[in-house]
Amino acid sequence: MDPEFSLKGKNNSISRRTFLGSSAALVGGAFLSPLAGGSNAFGAPKDTLKLALVGSGSRGAGAVVNALQAEEGVELVAMADIFEEKLNDSYQNLMRVDSISNRIKVPDDHKFVGLDAYQKAIDLADVVLLATPPAFRPLHFETAVKAGKHVFMEKPLATDAPGVRRIFEAGKVAEEKGLSVVVGLQYRYSRRFQKLVEKVNAGELGDITSMSCNYLLAGIKQVARKPGDSELEYQLRNWRQFEWLWGGSPAGLTIHFEDIAHWAKGSYPVRAFGTGGRAALEGPEQGNIYDHYYIDYEYEDGTSLHSRTRHIQGCWTNRTFSFQGSRGVAHASGGSGPEIKSRNGETLWSYDDAGDPNPYQTEHEVLYRAIRSGNPVNDTEWGAKSTLTSIMGRMAVQSGKLVEWDDALNSDVVMVPNNLSEDSEPPVLPREDGSYPVPIPGDDSRII
Repeated sequence: MDPEFSLKGKNNSISRRTFLGSSAALVGGAFLSPLAGGSNAFGAPKDTLKLALVGSGSRGAGAVVNALQAEEGVELVAMADIFEEKLNDSYQNLMRVDSISNRIKVPDDHKFVGLDAYQKAIDLADVVLLATPPAFRPLHFETAVKAGKHVFMEKPLATDAPGVRRIFEAGKVAEEKGLSVVVGLQYRYSRRFQKLVEKVNAGELGDITSMSCNYLLAGIKQVARKPGDSELEYQLRNWRQFEWLWGGSPAGLTIHFEDIAHWAKGSYPVRAFGTGGRAALEGPEQGNIYDHYYIDYEYEDGTSLHSRTRHIQGCWTNRTFSFQGSRGVAHASGGSGPEIKSRNGETLWSYDDAGDPNPYQTEHEVLYRAIRSGNPVNDTEWGAKSTLTSIMGRMAVQSGKLVEWDDALNSDVVMVPNNLSEDSEPPVLPREDGSYPVPIPGDDSRII
């Protein structure tokens, strides 16, 4: 059974105080937008749909290319980013793509910079691409839905439980308004993974007994501190180095394979425990993320998903997942497969992915078909549940506790400050030696 979206936490495995850590983690408070206002979805789609990009990094720019290639009747009319140089670089790079450059119509007064830039860009659009650091996703999604905009948003959808609850709520309003929402967990839109899930659901593996996934990388990019940058600006440039901005590497990386497991199971884990820490990251400027995780997610039927994440230079890299069943085993990776083998190693089924459509492209094609047809698609619920699952795993590892689904969902720890401005201090600050406080399992005094 799928864990219910309940706000009545059981509170039987871990207290909210365990996740509190420091008062800095509760700067501001959860902000629940009055979403019911704003314009409704289009009665009939316009001949030309106006597109806005919020978050002009490489993933955001890639989403623009996919969107404009998916639909001839789309023009990019606005861009927003925290950093002006990043926005300008992204704009110049997009203008070099000959197949779409004639539909990039972003005058200088439609290039918005700063933490409040998202609102100005959203106001000019019919469709919004949300590709900022995930800490800002709940606020930006709420704003877009309130304004009656269709949305493509990157994963993860939040970095804390209050943010996930905001996503759930905004998703319900989007459904009421007839808006389409697509989430950038692209394997859901991959033909080969769709075929694998069909095979699993048809019983090709027998009963699933366990699942496992690896997301093992060489390292996470770090940007050197720039002269004149505030502490907040430094952290925003290095958002993958800070838990409050990224949500941790299970949410930022391994969520792709974890989501396939939830999809195939047709349910979400009811609890999690695990281990992890920082083996290679140390000293000044290194943020406060863990660089390795092992998480055991348990489903209601007793089966487990064993999730392993690591990003350390010089180590073995591997991105694969597998399903173990009573009749056989399925294997796949991010770039090849999948296949199903019997217990004695005989190949029962394999997928030839020659010519398989690019799922990054397909997800945008699905979005625009939904908009044009008037038959909305809404990925919010499963995207939010996969996000919450990964957050639950991070909570379990960093607290050293067994964490139940309801306890994770109902956590009142706010990692992202409300009303953040350029003058704000981030919720985690460096010590005198430039290092950052890191969560230590069993220690309530640390930021989680």
